[in-house]
This record gives sequence, structure tokens and C-alpha cells, in this order.
Amino acid sequence: MKSLLLHLCVVLLFFSCSSEDKAKKKPIPDIKVVAVEVADVPIYRDFVGQVYGYVDIPIRARVNGFLEGIHFDEGNRVTKDQLLYSIDPQPYMAEVAAQKSRLAEAKTELVRAENELVRYEDLIKTKAVSQSDYDATKAQAEASRAAVDAAQANVTMAEINLGYCKIMSPIDGLIGQTQAKVGEFVGKEPNPVILNTVSKISNVRVNFFLTESEYLQIARETEKRKNERDTSEEDHVELSLILSDGSMHRHKGKVDFVNREVDAMTGSMLVQASFPNPDKILRPGQYAKVQIKMKNVEGGLLIPQKCAQELQGKYSVYVVNDSNMVESRQIKIDDHRGDLILVGEGLTAGDKVVLDAIQQVKSGMKINPVEGSFESRTKKQ
Repeated sequence: MKSLLLHLCVVLLFFSCSSEDKAKKKPIPDIKVVAVEVADVPIYRDFVGQVYGYVDIPIRARVNGFLEGIHFDEGNRVTKDQLLYSIDPQPYMAEVAAQKSRLAEAKTELVRAENELVRYEDLIKTKAVSQSDYDATKAQAEASRAAVDAAQANVTMAEINLGYCKIMSPIDGLIGQTQAKVGEFVGKEPNPVILNTVSKISNVRVNFFLTESEYLQIARETEKRKNERDTSEEDHVELSLILSDGSMHRHKGKVDFVNREVDAMTGSMLVQASFPNPDKILRPGQYAKVQIKMKNVEGGLLIPQKCAQELQGKYSVYVVNDSNMVESRQIKIDDHRGDLILVGEGLTAGDKVVLDAIQQVKSGMKINPVEGSFESRTKKQ
């Protein structure tokens, strides 16, 4: 019995020593780390905007009638004073003739009234007519003159309406699809009144909205940059346009105006910007993102986004100290820059953070840090 117990003790002692030797001989893992990058980082914000022509003019039927002709190719360029539409002119030609006839009658009556006044002027001198008869004749002549003026105005108005039967382009620009067909009655609701729109798109307008806090941030940053340069020269906010396919419009824009008030319902402000569009790529109605440089962070701390871990809205990274020991450190993220993040608090220049094998390390673990580099795709864009 004693020999059996002795044997068991020897076996246990052997395995215990073997386990300790294995633990001592376990190699220290090689873990890739990157140094915190220090750089000046511009902070951008994107705002969804809608594109409009620099000038958008609705083409209206100013008189009602049957659409007689469409004299242009839809979707193409038109020139100023080019004939676009014609409306049946027959009713308006008849109205012009009728008004001219009334004008002729009024003129005839004016001649009669003026001749009568001349006769009464001779008679009043000899007191052959009463003063009241003379005054009535004079008033009739003045009324006839007014009737001629009114008839002439009616003729002018009828001719203007006749002229509206031919609709010309008010500007050089791009025209769209007609909202009516030849033979359709137009110019009176519920029939089409606005037949089309002509847009000038060599430059375009983009409307977007800022929240009140975003507006204040941009305004203060703009004022700060102006004061730093110590100049009264106007400082333009830097604007870029991101198209729906993710590409960047190659021309920078400028702010035309910021609306005078904050919308009490939405808490936002309308901003209009303009962008050159020499290639005519941008069209009215498109949606695009307006990118604004909010501020520039000098000496910002950048690390790869994959280094950070998020738990319940809080972010942390593994940092390797001078003793090659891993420690978890909570950080505050100021901005996301594609595959990089801008760290506001928690790190300093020169810190080394774990890049790979984050799931294999833990606080207090000793590693062999292998310093590498991170190729950011964001910087190449």
C-alpha cells in the first residue's frame, strides 16, 4: 500500500513539472502593431442636395386654345426667340378684327362729336345755343376721345393675345419633354398650362439644408480662418459635389446665399450653391451630396479603423507599452475618415496600437510587437 502511494506521488510530481516546463517554454507571439499617425486632418461633412438649372424658366401657354404645332426636338438645346409652340390663332385673329371694327366706329363717332363741338363753339359766341347745350356737346366730344383710346387699348390687347399664340424660347438653354400633344386643348386648367421648362445648365444651382448647429460651426470656422489670415478678403467655404455613383464632380462650387431664417418646423437653413457645369453632366432634378470642409484639425491622431473595438457605444484599442505588455485603452473618436479614424482622446503621438490578431490578445499579455504600416485606401482617393 505504501509503495502504491509513493508511486502515485511520483507520477503527479512528474506531470506537474512537465506542465510548468511547457508553460515556461511557450513562445511569445509576434503581433503586428502600427504607430499612431500625426497629420493635419480636414473635417468634411456631406449634405444631400438637389440640382437645378442656373436658370429654370417654365414655358406657359398664356392663352388657351388647341395646340397646333411643336417646333423643336425635345431634350435638345434651343436658342433665344426660337419658335417652340403654336396655338390655333383663328379665335384671336377674329377678336383682333372685331376690336379694330369697334375702334373704327369710335373714331367715326369722335369725328362727328368734334365737328359738332366746332359748330357749337361758333353758335355759343352769338348766343344761338344755350351754355348747357354747349357744355353737353363738349362733354360728348371728350367722351368720344376716351372711347377711341379704350377701343385702341382693346385692339392692342387682342393683338398681344394673338402674339401669344406663338410661344418663343426666352433664353438659350436645354428644353425637356412637352406636357401636351398636338391637338390637345392647353392653357386652361385642368389642361396643361406649363408646357415645358427651359434650363440654362452651363452652371447649376444646388440647394441643400444645414442644421442650426452646423451653420454656426461653419460660420465660426470661416471667421476664424479670416482672422488668422488678418485680411478683409472674403473667405469662401470650400464645396465639392459627390455624384450618385460616388464620383466627385471635377469643379469646385461656391455658396450663393444662405437663407435669412431658420425653419422653425425643421430647425434647418436653406443654402444655395453654384457649380460650373461646362460638360453638361449635371442635369436639373439630380440628387448629389455637397461636401463642405467644416474645419482643419492640426496635429490630428489617426489610426486604422480596424484597430478599434466598440462595446455599447464606447471604443477601445490595445496599446503596447515600453515593456511589450498589452493594455486596453478607451478612446474618443472625433471623426471617421473612410478606413481611418481621428482620435480625440485616449492616445498620444508615438503610441503603438495592435493592428492584427485583436481577438487573440488581452490586457496584461506580453507580445513581441512587429511594427508595420497600414495602406489606407482613403488617402488614395
